[in-house]
Amino acid sequence: MMIAVMGMLVAMSTSANASGLDVEALASAQESRPLPALQTFEARDETALAYRHYPSDSLTVLILVHGSGTDSRYLATLAHELAEAGAASVYTPDVRGHGPSPVRRGDIDYIEQLEDDLVDLITHIKDTNADVTKVVVGGHSSGGGLAVRFAGGQHGHLASAYLLLAPYLGHDAPTVRDNSGGWAKPSVAKILSISMLNAIGITHFNGADVLHFNLPPEYRDGLETLAYSYRLMTGFSPADFRQALGSVQAPVLVATGAEDEAFYADQFEPVLRPLVPHADITTVEGASHLGLVVSEEGIATVRRWLQGL
Repeated sequence: MMIAVMGMLVAMSTSANASGLDVEALASAQESRPLPALQTFEARDETALAYRHYPSDSLTVLILVHGSGTDSRYLATLAHELAEAGAASVYTPDVRGHGPSPVRRGDIDYIEQLEDDLVDLITHIKDTNADVTKVVVGGHSSGGGLAVRFAGGQHGHLASAYLLLAPYLGHDAPTVRDNSGGWAKPSVAKILSISMLNAIGITHFNGADVLHFNLPPEYRDGLETLAYSYRLMTGFSPADFRQALGSVQAPVLVATGAEDEAFYADQFEPVLRPLVPHADITTVEGASHLGLVVSEEGIATVRRWLQGL
């Protein structure tokens, strides 16, 4: 079975029970959709980073980032549907530190590296597709958190719009449940200690593993990423979601599943509306956290929004 369960967010939970996730919603949908072959682009440090491309006649490009612990595979259904409908040409990167053959699984070189990788992917796409008119940066779960981080950073202007699917906004965000499905187990003492050292300029310990994922053995296939270093954990989530989203002038879609086991779906509207008054914020009935990316209503919602840009 595919490792779709790993699309779950990074959340500060100490529960060891990962059985509450709707894994079958993704597993059954994925089996019928072929995966495009992995391609690579060269990042600024000359590392070859992998992505999958779902081509379309659309001049809009969507970069869709996967959640924690996994890779681009579980986004195939959503990417296929959007590309085939002509809503966007979709790129699903394997985030550095993830996928079949990362340089160092579960680690990156510095906290801001994932943002730099997105810039390099955007450059690669534009260099190879001269007719592109819009670049939408989006993601699911922790991938949505990276999109939020990117929006609030120095490169945020490179995106024409932002697609946030059940986005992880940070461990202390009002949208995050206390027990986020039992997916992640943080080493809280390590995280606090390393954070304090970073505050005084000491980054020597940023490569230490501080976050582990509770993926049941029956869903493992050897390509999963079961632990994150401090720098990867930090770089894969928003630094300050309020500041980041409060600065966004571009179109934004936030979609969550009404049955999300990890987040409080009904809290996204009151939390985000004051920050992003122009955003489209919607809840997909019947969809779980993982099921959101394969639900017919969820896919239709994203398609209509993209076509309306």
